[in-house]
Amino acid sequence: MHIRVDRVVSDVDSTASEIFVDGVKVCYGLEDEYRAKKVYGETRIPAGVYSVGVHTVGRFHDRYSNNVFADIHKGMLHILDVPSFEWILIHCGVTDDHTAGCLLVGDDVITTNRAMRLVDSPSAYRRLYTQVIDAALTGDLTIEFVDKDLSMVKAA
Repeated sequence: MHIRVDRVVSDVDSTASEIFVDGVKVCYGLEDEYRAKKVYGETRIPAGVYSVGVHTVGRFHDRYSNNVFADIHKGMLHILDVPSFEWILIHCGVTDDHTAGCLLVGDDVITTNRAMRLVDSPSAYRRLYTQVIDAALTGDLTIEFVDKDLSMVKAA
C-alpha cells in the first residue's frame, strides 16, 4: 500500500499538500516549511519514499489510545529512516505550530499566506488511519513526498 503526499503550496512557515492512498485522494496535509538545511522543529522532511511503521509508545500513542481514537487505535503511523529526523508521525493538528516535522492531516486546507491551517483534522485522520493501519502493521506501507511546490518556494 502506498501513500503519496503531493506538496502543492508553500510559504515561509508551512507546506500544504494533497494526500492519496493507492492513487485515490483521501485528505489534505500540512507540514513545516521547506529548508535546504534542517532546523529542528522547523523543517519538512526531504522528498522521497519512506517506509511507514507503527509506534506504540509516547505521548501521542497514549493520547490516541485513550481518547477519541480509542476504538481504532493500534499505534501511531511512524515514518521511518528519514535522514536527520526522528519520530516523524502522522497525526492531527491545525497549524504548523502543531508539528515538529510531522505530517498533519485534515479534510480541507486553507492556504492563506503565513496562516495556513487544516480543517477537521480528526475526521481526516480517522479516514486515513483506518485505510492504512493494517498495511503498516504488516510492514507493507510506504509514503512518498513529492515536491510539486518547490519551484515556487525557490522563487520566493
